[in-house]
Amino acid sequence: MTTTRPGVLNVRAKTSAVVDHHNDDARPGKPLYLLVPGGLIALAAIGLIIYIGYTTWYKGDMPSSQGLGLIALLAPFYIGGVFLFSYGYELYDMKKTLKLTAIVVFITVSFVVIIAVLFALAGLSGDKSSSSSKSKSSSSSDGGGKSAVASPAVSSSSTVYSHDSGVGDLAAAVFLSNAGSTHTVTREVIHEVPVAPPPPQPIACPFCGKSYVPAENKFTCPGCGAATPKEFLPENNTPGA
Repeated sequence: MTTTRPGVLNVRAKTSAVVDHHNDDARPGKPLYLLVPGGLIALAAIGLIIYIGYTTWYKGDMPSSQGLGLIALLAPFYIGGVFLFSYGYELYDMKKTLKLTAIVVFITVSFVVIIAVLFALAGLSGDKSSSSSKSKSSSSSDGGGKSAVASPAVSSSSTVYSHDSGVGDLAAAVFLSNAGSTHTVTREVIHEVPVAPPPPQPIACPFCGKSYVPAENKFTCPGCGAATPKEFLPENNTPGA
């Protein structure tokens, strides 16, 4: 009496047959010791491959050459895991094992290529949208700056700086910012400050040599009584005036 094995796609019945074979001590081999570790190795390898593709072609954090190198390094582990899984799943039938391994690897390669292309498209669209938002933000900030500059000033202020010229003049620089305009008007205001006349200076009498102040002695030398010389007389004044 011959028994027919369930097909590969009849997963529930196929898995039940593998478990029955593993638990039957009369049959050679323990297929679960190959199927379970092989499946875990294959899943870990394909997970890392997808993550590397995401980092390389979507985020752009890894160069393409480095990403392809890591995928090529993980590929043998994935193929070996698939082979162990298939060898236990097909109950040590080498011909069916190689066929199932080839089918799974081919489908996986196609899946990885599709995922990589989708990651690349998503990354490019994300870069374009980011650059577009940055350009819009930059243009809006420029427009805001221009409007702020073009807006008229509402308040006006003035600042006055003064200094002493040394001869009694007072200079002030007044800076006015007129309301409704942004230009600055500078005006210079000069104020006349009265200067006290210098005190009378004593002179020496040319006749007797006595020193005296002409204005205090009615323009007459107190020593000899001689009149003060004309060059020392103030304008529009005469001795005795």
